[in-house]
Amino acid sequence: MTDQPRRPTEPVFARESSTLWTPAEARGTAPGRARLQGAGILVVGAGTQTYDEPDPPIGNGRAIALLCAREGARVACADKDEPAARQTCDEIVRGGGLASQIVADVSREQDCERLVDEAIRHLQSIDGVVLNVGIAAGRGLSATSPQQWDQVLTVNLRAHFLIARAVLPRLDPGASIVFVSSVAGLRPGTNVPAYDSSKAGLGGLCRHVAFEGSSRAVRANIIAPGLIDTPLGRAATRARPARARTVIPLGRQGTAWEVAYAAVFLLSGEASYITGQTLVVDGGLSELW
Repeated sequence: MTDQPRRPTEPVFARESSTLWTPAEARGTAPGRARLQGAGILVVGAGTQTYDEPDPPIGNGRAIALLCAREGARVACADKDEPAARQTCDEIVRGGGLASQIVADVSREQDCERLVDEAIRHLQSIDGVVLNVGIAAGRGLSATSPQQWDQVLTVNLRAHFLIARAVLPRLDPGASIVFVSSVAGLRPGTNVPAYDSSKAGLGGLCRHVAFEGSSRAVRANIIAPGLIDTPLGRAATRARPARARTVIPLGRQGTAWEVAYAAVFLLSGEASYITGQTLVVDGGLSELW
């Protein structure tokens, strides 16, 4: 019998995931299980920005795209950053998967519609969509300009509406849409009102998409990550060092792979009776501490 990893007896600070024991799934080393075999999946925001990290961890979008491919899906990787999208596609192909890249700026209405057209052309059909784009700007109400507010809402909420509007009528029964939100949409704490408001707004949009899609058995759900060890997360900690002192019941930050496994679950037939819901991936932060 092997020794079991010890769990903290009380909540500890939000250490990076690499400092504590994590299972193979959280490290991204678990084998695929054919959970999305033959599916066509569009991941919007599939690249990873390094934010000048010397040894950056993987980001949520890339982890989701790679895991979908590992689970047997054909993946269309959409991102504003062409090299980032290409790198994700290259990693999928090196792993034996099928991938194509789409370059699109979701702040533009025409790009939101075009990326859906291109994804269908690449994949033949779309069985799942993951919307993983998001930005932040402004600190506090008084220091947030109307221009910053509009910019954040355009990318974080308007783009999701535009893509959902374009793709929903073209999805077959059983398809799934996954919105990647944040616990910031559930509780305050970031001190970025535009970001928090946009993430909260995804709740209303998701419920409406789920309602419209239900007549054709198309599902829509939200993933709300907490503190996740990604390049963006590390950049946020540099800007706000108090972030690293957040107390998390499970004793560590999550990994992008753990967000990816939540996405694969909601995309798969395992979640066939789940729609209009929010799956929180935060180590117990929002409910236990």
